[in-house]
Amino acid sequence: MRNFLKGIIVGIGGIAPGLSGSVLLVILGLYQKTINAIGTIFKDFKKNVAFLFPLFLGFGVGVIIFSKVVDFLLGNFEMYTRFAFLGLVLGTIPLFYKEVKKEGFNKKYYIVMLISALVGIALFSVNKDLFPVITNPNLLQSVLLGVAVAGSSIVPGVDSAVILSTLGLYELYVSSLANFNLSILIPAGVGLVIGVLVISFLMNKLLSKFYTITFSIIFGLFLSIIPNVLNSSCVLGFNVASVISIIIMIIGFAFSYYLGDVKNNTAKLKSFFGKVKKLKSNNTSKINEKM
Repeated sequence: MRNFLKGIIVGIGGIAPGLSGSVLLVILGLYQKTINAIGTIFKDFKKNVAFLFPLFLGFGVGVIIFSKVVDFLLGNFEMYTRFAFLGLVLGTIPLFYKEVKKEGFNKKYYIVMLISALVGIALFSVNKDLFPVITNPNLLQSVLLGVAVAGSSIVPGVDSAVILSTLGLYELYVSSLANFNLSILIPAGVGLVIGVLVISFLMNKLLSKFYTITFSIIFGLFLSIIPNVLNSSCVLGFNVASVISIIIMIIGFAFSYYLGDVKNNTAKLKSFFGKVKKLKSNNTSKINEKM
């Protein structure tokens, strides 16, 4: 049940602009275990499936349910929604950075991050106008949709929404899920399975042999995607909407940051409130003594 619920959270990242499902796997401490289970699925099939099935089931439920929510929010409260996602994305940076530095990190990898970020910004900027929005896909485009979702869901920091928007497939992705369009979803599902197996195998090999440089490149790509969370509808000014947007972004940041290390952050909060309670008790005692 726990993995099913975590899968729902990951599914939210799979549909929300700027919030990568794979980054949420990192935050929940499931990324390497998931990649290893998929990449070596036939080595211990029963054990790997027992771990992956509730996670993937939750992911599917999260995507289907949240696709309707995102579709509604982007259609009616786009500015607020995008700032909420921006806050959620920014809140994942500290844990993601900690993950990058976990094994054999040194200063040269900052150069790798910078180059990766610049390449990502260039690619997303150049490709934005190359692919028109696809509303009536052929079979190959539907399969490509699944492969793109798989790749962006497995590689941390590669945001599904941004990649799909770049390929002209994001609107198709959200609408086909919201309307449960099987003529698109079935071939996309085939592409998803193929993409998951192939890309997970490659990621498992890269992380086992080149952990730090792989995560440094991924982190750079993650940073390059952040500006794409906002668009022309998200212009701040001296008005109530801007204030609300900033507050929503801060709340999103706080929630995401807290989720990044629930155990330690909960302990810190308990310690903080314990000190506040103790201080309040001491002050009350002093007041009573004076009286």
